Amino acid sequence: MKKIATLVLVSVLGGIITLSAYKLFLEKDNINPTTQANTSLSAFPVSNFSNSGFIPENTVDFTSAAEKTVHTVVHVKNTTTGNSGQMTFEDLFYGRSSQRPQIGTGSGVIISPDGYIITNNHVISGSSSLLITLNDNSTYEAKIIGTDDKTDIALLKIEAGDDLPYTTFGDSDQAKIGEWVLAVGNPFNLTSTVTAGIISAKSRDLTGGRNTQSFIQTDAAVNPGNSGGALVNSNGDLIGINTAISSQTGSYIGYSFAVPSNIARKVVEDIMEYGNVQNGILGVTGGALNSGFAERLSVNETEGFYIDSVDENSGAYEAGLETGDIIIKIDRVKISKFSDLTGYLSTKRPDDVVHVSYLRNGNLKEVPVTLVRNQTYTIPQLGIVKNASKEELKKYNTSNGVKISVLGESYSKYLRANGVQEGDIVTSINNIKVANVDDVQEIIRNKPVSEPLRIELINSRGEMERYNFN
Repeated sequence: MKKIATLVLVSVLGGIITLSAYKLFLEKDNINPTTQANTSLSAFPVSNFSNSGFIPENTVDFTSAAEKTVHTVVHVKNTTTGNSGQMTFEDLFYGRSSQRPQIGTGSGVIISPDGYIITNNHVISGSSSLLITLNDNSTYEAKIIGTDDKTDIALLKIEAGDDLPYTTFGDSDQAKIGEWVLAVGNPFNLTSTVTAGIISAKSRDLTGGRNTQSFIQTDAAVNPGNSGGALVNSNGDLIGINTAISSQTGSYIGYSFAVPSNIARKVVEDIMEYGNVQNGILGVTGGALNSGFAERLSVNETEGFYIDSVDENSGAYEAGLETGDIIIKIDRVKISKFSDLTGYLSTKRPDDVVHVSYLRNGNLKEVPVTLVRNQTYTIPQLGIVKNASKEELKKYNTSNGVKISVLGESYSKYLRANGVQEGDIVTSINNIKVANVDDVQEIIRNKPVSEPLRIELINSRGEMERYNFN
């Protein structure tokens, strides 16, 4: 009897131990997270499915791309001379302005073994001297080969003596949203800094509706000093030049923007071959479609570029494009918004042929269009000017000049009050005769920042007028 009691006691104790172990070690792992009111959600996956197939971020290997790129990204030191915020007693006594050297820094990317470097125009703007520091801490003076304000791209050259490591251009049109990228630059004067992210969006316009830009947007951390640095894919190919951030503080808060490599490469090639950027235009005006715009136009499409008018002297006119047509693709590039259109055309030159796919009355058509030279230019103080025909010049009794196409908003009230209107002919700028928009662009590009803009024009009454703008 005593043995039976002992066995029963041992059995009971064994059951208690087994049940306690189950409760303590096994059952708690099966608790549904939604019943844990005080448990941090960050401790649980966002899906109830097994994550056994999840690939952690650290399996994406950027070491090869980083190694290829860090030696090709340089530090750019821009020295300018400007008015100092602090004035000395002597400055006050003699009534002079205090000129002090001012230092700005940024990044650049070596794109050839003989020392050509691409950077942002705003990094080197106004420079009196430029110093380039390589990743091995060697320093060289740089000269400016050419710049383009529109795309914010500049080309520099250093003489290093030996062949330099360089980055090769990739095809930014082939870059995909969600693709991993590296941003390499010199933020806050730190050399060779590498950050990683993904492409968040493409064809992003930051001009507030003027649709003159087409950036790659990424969430790779970019800060002041990164401007002009490299955005590369996982192979180390250059797909963008880091240019801007979206921030209310001046530092990175999650979004950065890069000029696509196809645009940057075309600008560099134009500067090297022609000395300036060759812009080919389609010759249409209009706007991007959305549901509201489509409803007002009584069209069924909500994506694409709606043609509102066609320039008679353009390839689009010659190809038969008409008002009401909707462009949905150019070559292999889908056109969903205006910046898709402008971004792709920024990679083209006059006389290039593009294949335009468009909808007309619901029917899909395709035509080849030969791009023509840009015949307009925007003078901020005046407005848009365009090449004038022989008949228009004869009407104003002049042999040279460009026509005011649209008066700008800044001074339009003042100019109209003085009799200036659309159609008037600008004959010279800063005492240099102009015959076309290329002349206008060249004069304004080479004008010192401190020099006022002097415009001479003939109004509709045949009177010669002169205006000075600071």
